Amino acid sequence: MKVKTILVSQPEPKVENSPYFDLEEKEKVKIDFIPFIHVEGVDAKEVRLQKVDLSHYTAIILTSRNSVDHFFRIAEEMRFKVPDTLKYFCQSEAVAYYLQKYVVYRKRKIYVGKRTFQELSPLIKKYKAEKFLLPSSDKLKPEIPETLNELKVEWKQAVFYKTVVSDLSELRDVFYDILVFFSPSGIQSLFENFPDFKQNNTRIAVFGNSTIQAAEDHNLVVNIQAPTPETPSMTMALQKYIKEANKK
Repeated sequence: MKVKTILVSQPEPKVENSPYFDLEEKEKVKIDFIPFIHVEGVDAKEVRLQKVDLSHYTAIILTSRNSVDHFFRIAEEMRFKVPDTLKYFCQSEAVAYYLQKYVVYRKRKIYVGKRTFQELSPLIKKYKAEKFLLPSSDKLKPEIPETLNELKVEWKQAVFYKTVVSDLSELRDVFYDILVFFSPSGIQSLFENFPDFKQNNTRIAVFGNSTIQAAEDHNLVVNIQAPTPETPSMTMALQKYIKEANKK
């Protein structure tokens, strides 16, 4: 069956040169972007109930741009002046670059991983005398606490924001040839919004092993997977599938 319409369960890219826009143009398909999940910050009172005293920590572990935003939001709500001596351990260059929204980069101690949390761990190990705070969502990948415990560092996780299922009722009578998911939470949102969802002729595209597992747990047939050695990005995986499907 040919592919004409795709729904990506994330916000629309803000950059003009997104590969999704190239895909849309090259393969003559329509791509819509609707986030199936969104983030809501918890308030300072809820953070205090987690027994978090920001002044106790000498280093912050930042795994996403959300963690950056919500750390500085909570600090402001708590009237905590973030000290210049605080060390920042950023999981990726994108997170470190985003940190510049709040701090003067060259005047801070910032340590940057490559992409995964495992790649950041040698830097954390090098500074294992620090007291680390991990501001996170209520859904934390299990390898993060596992890695930190293996490093035997002093650390604490604090939930500063929560991943919440979006209201998708406007999609009730809308059908797409491909649905694209990037997290188990996206799959969960689909079934919370539409408990009677039937896949029928809809193709399912998923990114990452945990998302594949979540799809299979809900008895979905996964038609498109990324990353793979041949298609390391979702747009590459989609293009490969569309070329095959649409040439028939």
